[in-house]
Amino acid sequence: MASSGFVLLDKTAGETSFKALFPLKRVFCTKRVGHAGTLDLRASGLIIAATGRATRLLPYIEAKDKCYTFRLHLGYETDTLEWDGEVVRTDERVETRDERGEVECHSEGVILSEAERSRRIQCGAPSVTRADLEAVLPQFIGDIDQVPPNYCALKINGRRASDLMNRGREIELNPRRIHIESLKVIGEGLVTEGCTGKCFATFDLECNCSKGTYIRSLGRDLARALGTCGCVSMIRRHRIGNVTVDRAVRGDALTPEHLLPVDQVLDFPVVRLNDDQVKAIRLGNWVPWRTPVENLSTTPGTEKFVFTADKDGAVIGLGVYDPGRICPKFFLGDD
Repeated sequence: MASSGFVLLDKTAGETSFKALFPLKRVFCTKRVGHAGTLDLRASGLIIAATGRATRLLPYIEAKDKCYTFRLHLGYETDTLEWDGEVVRTDERVETRDERGEVECHSEGVILSEAERSRRIQCGAPSVTRADLEAVLPQFIGDIDQVPPNYCALKINGRRASDLMNRGREIELNPRRIHIESLKVIGEGLVTEGCTGKCFATFDLECNCSKGTYIRSLGRDLARALGTCGCVSMIRRHRIGNVTVDRAVRGDALTPEHLLPVDQVLDFPVVRLNDDQVKAIRLGNWVPWRTPVENLSTTPGTEKFVFTADKDGAVIGLGVYDPGRICPKFFLGDD
């Protein structure tokens, strides 16, 4: 059994990203495991995990762009920005009164008829249509500044923000620059059980975004752009880079056969070396390389990474291509 490689996990909602790694330790009989891109406890979807020396490649996985779907609830906001957190803000227009002066509450997730929507608008109730939401989406495309949720794993003076919040501390997180490539509405009007507040509309969205994007914060900001408050549910990660969740396996179904060679997950070019070149790379020396290398990174200012492999195509290390030579970055093969 190979000692190093990647495993594609489909994390279930309700388990931590850390707990999702437990099957790897059992199946591959190693404590050297890690993962790229933590998912929230209640989120589900793709986690790329690594064993052995492949854990050194995780920063290159984490830097990849990602695709999520999520459900936006409009009408209330919670401390965690999730649908089942403690309600901290409510749109006061969510409750309206009928002709007899009695309070009537909006049903969660119900798509109103035009006549009913008009009646509720006259009563002062909020009404956000799909067209309204789609009209504000362009504000969130491209490079934007985003304030992370207070309940998150970011550290303040060495302590997690979520731990400080649980201890009753007041914190303030600075905005961070992220990039959203695309954002679109893919459904509306569906219900999520366990909502702690009243929502007057729900929408399902798909987001392609950069590392560091918080979907919970995106939901909060979308609601505020619409003049109300909101939170999210049903967060699911479908893609990291070119790897999709349909290739992933649940932890309880994991077997040794699910360990993938690193070049099947990271798309760095692979260069095959002869025995003498392999020996030089293992000793930390560069090797001359005159053969053109295809599919190198074209991003200015970034290193041109390649996987170095033996003559049979088995990857032994990560290298950097310089014109005329390949320099080793670190060794990935067996001792």
